[in-house]
Amino acid sequence: MQSLIIHQLSKDLQRLYKDIESFKEEENLWKIMGDVSNSPGNLALHLVGNLNHFVGHVIGKTDYVRNRTFEFEAKAVPKSEILASIQNTIPIITTAINGLTDMELKQEFPIQIFSDEILTTEAMLLHLTNHLNYHLGQINYSRRINQF
Repeated sequence: MQSLIIHQLSKDLQRLYKDIESFKEEENLWKIMGDVSNSPGNLALHLVGNLNHFVGHVIGKTDYVRNRTFEFEAKAVPKSEILASIQNTIPIITTAINGLTDMELKQEFPIQIFSDEILTTEAMLLHLTNHLNYHLGQINYSRRINQF
């Protein structure tokens, strides 16, 4: 299971990298369209922060300190910085998830993120994979529809 989750998260982070890299004009990473409340740049920061927090810090015991406010309020973070943070996330999640035993995957995740549901670590990793894909789709659509 660990290798499957690592493969999926790594593949999707590479897709995120390619989508962010494909923005021709850097300022377009920060544009909000219509009623959408988050720019592609903010969503990318959010995805990296989310994985570094829940996988890197909580599971892998890294010293990462999440700044969720920054993820959604930062503007004009250089594209090169976002791309580097995406690439730096891959080995962090790989190490953290590889360090899990089958028994640890079945145990309750150390942090309860939903008020009405307790997740196992395995279920949390699946949730994080789905969360990444959800926002990845938003970023990809935003880029393509506006030909950024």
